[in-house]
Amino acid sequence: MPKCKNPDVLHECSCGDHTMEKVIEQMEDQSLPFTEEKVGLVKVRKFDPSAPEHLFKWHHDEEDRWIEAVNENDWQFQFDDELPQSLEPKKVIQIPKGVIHRIIKGTTPLSVTIKT
Repeated sequence: MPKCKNPDVLHECSCGDHTMEKVIEQMEDQSLPFTEEKVGLVKVRKFDPSAPEHLFKWHHDEEDRWIEAVNENDWQFQFDDELPQSLEPKKVIQIPKGVIHRIIKGTTPLSVTIKT
C-alpha cells in the first residue's frame, strides 16, 4: 500500500490511516508508550521506539517534574509553542505543573528518570 503523501491532514485516502474512524480510534487509545518502575522516590520510564506514533500525545502533568535521559538516544522533548530540544544524559528538564508538553519519538530505546 502506498504511503500517504499528506499524513498531517485528515482525509479519505488509499493508505487507510487517515479515515475519521482511524483518527478517533487513535485519539481514544489510552495505551502508554512506556514501561515504568519505581526506584526509591524516582520513576524510571523506558520508551520503545516501535511504539505507535499516536501514543506520544501532547499532555500536562498534575505536579512539577524533572526529567533526565539515562542513555544516549535520538529522542526529543517539546514544550507547547517552543522548538524541540534533545533529551541527552545529564541534561535535566524541568516541567512545571500544568504546562503542555510531549516526547518526540526517536529510533533508539529511551530511558528517563522522573523526579517530583
